[in-house]
Amino acid sequence: MVGILVKNPNDQISIIIPTYNESQNILNILKSIKNNLPKNISAQAIVVDDNSPDGTGKIVDDYLKNLKKITDYTIEVIHRKTKDGLGSAILKGIQQAKGDMIVVMDSDFSHPPQIIPKLIDSIKKYECDIAVASRYIKGGKIENWSVKRKLISKFATIIAKKGLGIETKDPMSGFFAFKKNIIKELNIDAIGYKILLEILVKTKNITIKEIPYTFQDRELGSSKLGIKTILDYYKSVWKLYRYGKPLEKQEKRSSVKFLSKAARFYTVGASGFAVNYLVSLSFAGGISDMWYLHANVIGIIASITSNFILNKAWTFGDRDFRLKKTISQYGKFAMFSSLGALVQLGMVYLLVDSAEISYPLALILAVMTAAFGNFVLNKKWTFKEKLVS
Repeated sequence: MVGILVKNPNDQISIIIPTYNESQNILNILKSIKNNLPKNISAQAIVVDDNSPDGTGKIVDDYLKNLKKITDYTIEVIHRKTKDGLGSAILKGIQQAKGDMIVVMDSDFSHPPQIIPKLIDSIKKYECDIAVASRYIKGGKIENWSVKRKLISKFATIIAKKGLGIETKDPMSGFFAFKKNIIKELNIDAIGYKILLEILVKTKNITIKEIPYTFQDRELGSSKLGIKTILDYYKSVWKLYRYGKPLEKQEKRSSVKFLSKAARFYTVGASGFAVNYLVSLSFAGGISDMWYLHANVIGIIASITSNFILNKAWTFGDRDFRLKKTISQYGKFAMFSSLGALVQLGMVYLLVDSAEISYPLALILAVMTAAFGNFVLNKKWTFKEKLVS
């Protein structure tokens, strides 16, 4: 166990644990947290349950009735009447927290309780404001995740870092600790499921330390990731992007604004790949047994649609969604996207068969070229902007 630099023997931390249908994990995680707490630290565990059908909240209530009172480790349960989302659950827990330091974590053991002392130690030792348990720095990794989950996580991280200008390697981490006073003046919206992302965007002049850890996918219970979660994430990123002054109003150089928009266009394209992949898989063996080619068509349409909305509102800052104009723009966007797909296929064929370039390299070159062509065409013709602006 990591040695803790204790300034005050009465230091208290509050550990927020949002739950929904975690009956198989909740008692074990509460016991494990207690067993891994450092000495001279008083902890308040707050379980925020969203009216779990499997009785997660009641299980904790029954457990507390027979639990011998412990002075340095208390457990409280907040029962919410509806499933209002992970972000608002964390916010509710923070409002009830008594500690000066807050730890946020999941209850399914994907966030190992033995990392809690390292998070606390980092804030004390390095006098930082936030300590993030990171999967994406040296020493961190992910175990037992499917390729699909890894891709979605990577794309979401890229969107957060490039779109919101965040330097933290794992801004999508759901496992972190912070000093409670840094959010005292903040208006936390809690849209989506990543409170850390909102804190990173809205706080100023804070210091951050990342701690490597191994994320292990849950063994019991089921994942909460779904289409709604992904859409909520996009909504939260857009709102966070609009927080403060937009980049275009600060930057006067046309070349910089062009590259900035191009970077956003590529970022949106990456997110479209994730949407395409997830939707296609959902219809081919997920929510239906649709033929895989038909499912892929739906995935393509979904990705084109999501790309159009994000590019219209985010990349090009066009928030005029009048029906006639939007339909016209969508038609042009879909046409240019289809043209880009043909260019990509033709370029791959020529590079591989004629130039004898390896397929992976040819694919990268073709995708980049087609995407840049899409950006230029949509910038000039779909959204009626000057080419370099």
